[in-house]
This record gives sequence, C-alpha cells and structure tokens, in this order.
Amino acid sequence: MKILVVEDEPRLGEQIIESLEKNGWVPELSTDGVDALYRATSEQWDAIVLDLGLPKLDGLTVLKSIRDENINTPIIILSARDGLTQRVEGLNAGADDYQTKPFEMVELIARIRVQLRRASGNASPIMQMGCLSLDTRTSKVMWQGQAIDLTALEYKVVAYFMHNPEKVISRSELVEHIYKQDFDRDSNTIEVFIGRIRKKISPKVIKTVRGLGYQLNAN
Repeated sequence: MKILVVEDEPRLGEQIIESLEKNGWVPELSTDGVDALYRATSEQWDAIVLDLGLPKLDGLTVLKSIRDENINTPIIILSARDGLTQRVEGLNAGADDYQTKPFEMVELIARIRVQLRRASGNASPIMQMGCLSLDTRTSKVMWQGQAIDLTALEYKVVAYFMHNPEKVISRSELVEHIYKQDFDRDSNTIEVFIGRIRKKISPKVIKTVRGLGYQLNAN
C-alpha cells in the first residue's frame, strides 16, 4: 500500500516513514505544501498522512485542494493544534481522521489501518474473500484456514489485491504500490511474484485478465 507522508520536521518524518515500512507499506515523504499538493494530485495513493503546519503552502489548503480535485484518498491530519475548532475545521475540509501531536506511532499505524480497510469496504481487521483471509494487525495471510509463508514483496502483492478485491489491476499499478520510488522497478518481476503466490496458495487465487492485468479470485 502506497502512502504519502507530508511532514516538514525531518526527524518525525523519517520516524513515520520507518514505522510504515516496518508494517509492509510503501511510504514516500514530502516536506512542503507545494510538493505535497503536486504529488497528491498527480499520483495514486492509498492513504495520505498530512501535517497542517507546512512551509510554502499550509496543510489545510493542501487538503481542500485535493478534495477540490475529487480525489477520495483517505487523509489523516497531523497537527499540534488540538483545539476543537481546528479539529472540526480539518474534518469539515475533507479529512478522514485527525491525529494530534505528540502521538504514539502505534496509534498512527492503527488509524492508517482503519482508513485503508474502510476505503476497501471492510470494517473488520480481518479481511476475507472466499478461502483467503488477511489479518491486517499481524500481516498474516491464511488460505483455507492454513497460514501461508510469504516474502515481504509477495505479501505486499496479496495485501494490495485484498484491499482492491473487485478491481482488475495492471502490472504497472502493482509496481507503483509495492516498490519504493527509488527502487529499481521492473514490471516483469510482477509475473514472477504472481507465479510464486499461485504456487504457495492456489493456481486460481489470482486470475489473469488478458491485456489488462490481474484480478483476485479467492473463491
């Protein structure tokens, strides 16, 4: 899952990036409002963590501008402003959640998980489709009740399919959401990962849609 982190405080930004990576996500850091708005509106993200106190363009303006583009990506505000008026203003501007500073990283991770699940239409922390299940709290994948041992990248592929169960997903889209931006991306390796997942789980768990990409088929 690809997450844009917008935070101008270098140490906190790196801490958030590190924590998100440990949870199997693909975070990228933006440090000012102008860059954040450009990236938020020109790339596809699964979630955005947005600080309000940004240089060049404030976070609230960034938030409103994103929503003005009809982009529905879940957005969690980060702010040292903990007053009721500020929280209400942020939520009314289109934020999905509001996290005040200082905060425990485990709480931010939990809030991101909630927004990712809701965006995919799931309220439960355990995502289920047919015989395939994913526990978002433990990153455990189960097939027909049995735990499946996946590599980090194989897990990211399965997790992205589980969060987009009805969608036909192209190889290029998978590349964008499982690799960091500075990684040597190669869409051909996606076929390798799909093949490995099929061997470990089931040959039919991910079907090929000719000319378009792949779709989850976990029944």
